[in-house]
Amino acid sequence: MIKMKSHSLDKKTFLFIILSGIFFTNAIIAEIIGVKIITLEEMIGLTSLSVEISKDFILGFDKMTAGVIIWPIVFITTDIINEYFGKEGVKKISYLACVFIAYIFLVIWIATKLPAAAFWEKNNENFVSIFSIGLNIITGSIVAFLISQLLDAYVFHYIRSITGSKKIWLRATGSTLISQLFDSFIVIFVAFYLLESKDPWPISRVLSVALSNYIYKFLIAILLTPLLYLVHHWIDSYLGKQSEDLQRLAKNQ
Repeated sequence: MIKMKSHSLDKKTFLFIILSGIFFTNAIIAEIIGVKIITLEEMIGLTSLSVEISKDFILGFDKMTAGVIIWPIVFITTDIINEYFGKEGVKKISYLACVFIAYIFLVIWIATKLPAAAFWEKNNENFVSIFSIGLNIITGSIVAFLISQLLDAYVFHYIRSITGSKKIWLRATGSTLISQLFDSFIVIFVAFYLLESKDPWPISRVLSVALSNYIYKFLIAILLTPLLYLVHHWIDSYLGKQSEDLQRLAKNQ
């Protein structure tokens, strides 16, 4: 347990900073690595999981964006923040994250436009190609991210208004089930179809990858439910009496 002196941040502020840091770090990393399409099935040796409906429409985990691997950390952190700081807390970090992602977009765009050194010319085409796709991912993500995060906050709050302090798994899983449906499809559609001018994906592939991402996120959200309760227990122990007050305030937002 981290001890703080009387003149340092109070526990709830410190907790919000830590949770926000985890949220921002994983959200930004997911944007950067999201340009890569991976096959999770080969990594775990279960290629038989795929169901081929058509050439470009394959249900399974053979075509997923690399960013999806750590995305469950983002929505679990979102649920924890919603639990203790309410939907207003989720709104704050979501708006800030969009600003940070937009800043990344600007910096990467400038980097692709800067003239390359003579010895780097051979690599510059690959650099621009990779990060141009990355810009599409970031653009799609800003739109998808904001919609899904705000939706997650409101769904979580609505379920909580019905269940009270009980059934954390229901409001966490329920909000993820709905919000990530929008996130998974919007980001892939915008990045690889709407904004991809050179070689846009066919709609069947867009649906295939988006659905695979969504299924993965949902399954991982269920599997990580024990971790959600563990973190919840740790935070309750850390905050002590402040925990009930924070959750009461969060519920009434």
